[in-house]
Amino acid sequence: MSDLDASVANEWGKLVLKGVDTEFPNKLSLVYSSEEQIKTPRQHFPAFYGCFDWHSSVHGHWLLVRLLKDHPSIESAPRIRQVLGRHLSAANLKKEADFFTKDEQKTFERMYGWAWFLRLVMEVDTWDDPDAEQWRENLRPLEIVLVDRIKDYLPLLTYPIRIGQHTDTGFALGQILDYARQMNHAELESLVVNRTKSFYEDDVDYPVNYEPSGHDFFSSCWNEADLMRRVLPQRKFVAWLDRFVPELSEQLTDGTITPVGVSDVTDPKIVHLAGLNLNRAWCMQSVAAALPADHPLRDPISKSAQMHRSAGLAYINSGHYEGDHWLATFGLYAVKRVGVSSVGD
Repeated sequence: MSDLDASVANEWGKLVLKGVDTEFPNKLSLVYSSEEQIKTPRQHFPAFYGCFDWHSSVHGHWLLVRLLKDHPSIESAPRIRQVLGRHLSAANLKKEADFFTKDEQKTFERMYGWAWFLRLVMEVDTWDDPDAEQWRENLRPLEIVLVDRIKDYLPLLTYPIRIGQHTDTGFALGQILDYARQMNHAELESLVVNRTKSFYEDDVDYPVNYEPSGHDFFSSCWNEADLMRRVLPQRKFVAWLDRFVPELSEQLTDGTITPVGVSDVTDPKIVHLAGLNLNRAWCMQSVAAALPADHPLRDPISKSAQMHRSAGLAYINSGHYEGDHWLATFGLYAVKRVGVSSVGD
């Protein structure tokens, strides 16, 4: 699948439309300094209260925007526009921005949710549409808060976080870097590039065989490679990749790097593995595209990406909310090849 046909786009749109207005069940990972602060998800987050958690709601809205941009004639398009207008109001997003300015919430959704919010901003920013122009302005107060949070946090982060779940630093930095470049935010771009090189440029012999862990929806290995291809010029990236995963040619064929199965789609942690397939797919697509056309690993990486993508897509819309509240986003990101052209100079 190189793109989404209208019927699948409509299915995914309806799946996410249901999720963004589903307030419960909900997972709030908040710090409260007094009992007066305890509120329902919708009271805290009038824009992004659904989809089980804040970040899933944010990237669910990204999916709705992307579908409406790319597939404006699907059946669910009018409802998508109506829901986006209701959720992305100026009042709703101002209240969310106010929440994020509270000092006790400075670690909330750091940096996974922040990165997805900036991806949503990027998508709306490039949409020539009257409603999108208003939504773009409405997103700006929270955008400003989160960019400031990133600029405060990254200089203090001594070591990168390498993990197969939300807090993986490589994923977030890739999204933030794409945002900084699109917005011509030179200061933020320089900060991210410098921290990326400090964290990862000297990495060698990544233990590929240690992935995945049982709850992974990210490959820290491939997130890192997907980030470094954004930062290094092609020649340097090729040399870096060879040092980083020196046995990659064998590992792509000996079973070390292979699509994973999900033993229980009703388990909210085990179903993460469906997302791992899609995450690997989009990273591999980008890494392969960053290699020279005649590089011996370009085709093997691309073929592995295709296998991972097919395996991951099969779990979308399973009928179980544990995966259905988020997996379509990962599928769309992989199918649309988001960020593939965002390579270093």
